[in-house]
Amino acid sequence: MSLDRPMSVVLDQLGRRWSLRLVWELRRDVASFSELRERTEVSPSMLTTRLRELEALGIVERDGARRYRLSGNGRELARILYEVNRWAERAGVSSQA
Repeated sequence: MSLDRPMSVVLDQLGRRWSLRLVWELRRDVASFSELRERTEVSPSMLTTRLRELEALGIVERDGARRYRLSGNGRELARILYEVNRWAERAGVSSQA
């Protein structure tokens, strides 16, 4: 087995459009499907697909009210995304890029 196998899996799974954006949107609080849809403007079918994938990876979970939140692993990933955000700010990355 190649040493980079876990990273390949992570990049394949989380590199899909909207995946990391959903983690970022859930970093502070729980959200319903409709709230996530409104925040991201992603199509309902794509949102359903990505949320199911993130649930299968153990990054997102649903509570009893069917609201989405980050799992422990998801919160750990969000901390990494905070660092990516800090890097982007220092590097001068803008929304126009």
